[in-house]
Amino acid sequence: MKMRKADVIIIGSGIAGLYAAYLLSSKKKVILITKGKLDHSNSILAQGGIAAAIGKNDSWKHHFQDTIIAGHYHNVEEAVRCLVQNAPKIIQQLIDIGVTFDRDHHRNLELGREGGHHNRRIVHAGGDSTGKIIIEKLIKLIKPHVTIYEDEMVYELLTHNGNCVGVITKNMQGEYFIYQADHIVLATGGIGRLYPISSNDHTITGDGIAMAYRAGADLIDLEFIQFHPTMLVHNSIPFGLVSEAVRGEGARLVNQKGELIMEGIHPLKDLAPRDIVARTIYLSMQNGDQVYLDISIIKDFTKRFPTISKMCETGHIDINTGLLPIAPGAHFIMGGVKTNAYGETTLKGLYAIGEVAYTGVHGANRLASNSLLEGVVFANKVAEYIFMRPKKNIRRDPMIPQIQKLKLSLPEIKEIQDVMMKNVGIIRDEASLLFAKEWFEQFLPKFHSNMIIDLSFEEITRLNMVTTGWLITTSALKRTESRGGHFRKDYPYSNDEKWLKRYIVRRSEENEFNQVKNVTSTVLH
Repeated sequence: MKMRKADVIIIGSGIAGLYAAYLLSSKKKVILITKGKLDHSNSILAQGGIAAAIGKNDSWKHHFQDTIIAGHYHNVEEAVRCLVQNAPKIIQQLIDIGVTFDRDHHRNLELGREGGHHNRRIVHAGGDSTGKIIIEKLIKLIKPHVTIYEDEMVYELLTHNGNCVGVITKNMQGEYFIYQADHIVLATGGIGRLYPISSNDHTITGDGIAMAYRAGADLIDLEFIQFHPTMLVHNSIPFGLVSEAVRGEGARLVNQKGELIMEGIHPLKDLAPRDIVARTIYLSMQNGDQVYLDISIIKDFTKRFPTISKMCETGHIDINTGLLPIAPGAHFIMGGVKTNAYGETTLKGLYAIGEVAYTGVHGANRLASNSLLEGVVFANKVAEYIFMRPKKNIRRDPMIPQIQKLKLSLPEIKEIQDVMMKNVGIIRDEASLLFAKEWFEQFLPKFHSNMIIDLSFEEITRLNMVTTGWLITTSALKRTESRGGHFRKDYPYSNDEKWLKRYIVRRSEENEFNQVKNVTSTVLH
């Protein structure tokens, strides 16, 4: 089995992983491993921009407040403060590396507005191509300085005496490799492809969460899953995400009768937090309605939103009707591998950044355009921390794991997706969750330390999907309340949600910052 060594191993090629690689490669030997191509990630698909309180009459406190409200008071305040206070610096950092953000005719940064934001504070690049422009720039920057392995899947994290000391991988040709490093950084993204309709890249199947669980790291808040309200879906086929920026420019959600479905639901109407909008659309569809995004008010739609316009062409959807057929789709998980303020997990030597990590910034529901921001903020934090760490005196030759040829019974990907959507989807209850939990448990193998089962790429993916699906379901059973991205119809309201509705109306009272509360989180390990 071939051995490769570095100072830092980064797993994943989204904005968090690439930015960390860019920063760390100035002083460290960095290897980046991705199971697909370097440009396969959720980040490159991100149409929305980056939220930063840089406009007139805006402040980090307003950004903080909107983040906490969207997160249903489940956020870690320290982490949110770190996120929003660093946001303007992050925009400047990206400008400094050559990212060209959209500007008005006065050369000022153009600021958009999205759901849950009370101010225009979203910075975009290329209209609805922000993620693509940033990722392409980062790839160019890291290629000369970082060793990159594509089409290679990290199989398991390797541990020794309570430390994460390396990883084992398998490439498309079936070859195994062992990597060793002082610092292993998970940046594998979320879990979107556990569901049949998703905004996520096809590679995003919960791998990092499953590997961290098997290695013994703590996981937290996995029940909180955000469904983006507006996936472009025609004849039951999803064609991609319709950015919230479209509603920020005045588009409205309507049914086939032309009725505005968000009227009377929330004070922000179509720009309410995503969990509320997604549930409203879902319930309308359950009642037999077709839901559309009415874009007729937006001038020069094709110029303003070129990516969405191209998706409409692909799906043979006529933009000239002014109506885009939409449905909610799995978008983002707020929970993940538990970390501290510097990305350290509970397993020494293992770090997590980006969507796979739980930093506490998102609470029970992520505020729009805080995800790219989180990736860069915590890439900075983990790089800063790793630079400060002394050289470790740990064993650099972990025990070579046993590779066993066992036949696993694993369900097909479509089966997993159907079970998740039907039982652990937008609206849940105990009976459905118990069914899903028992269904997943019949496929979970028994592992012991440093045991590797010889599986194909697809089988590894399905094993990780089963493991992560079970973890999400178990977490959802434990939380007997409805909050943010976790809605239990058998526990429909909590006192905090009733207070939230009053608080949104009285938002101008800034002294209510002090009333923000957190609740105890579910921790699995």
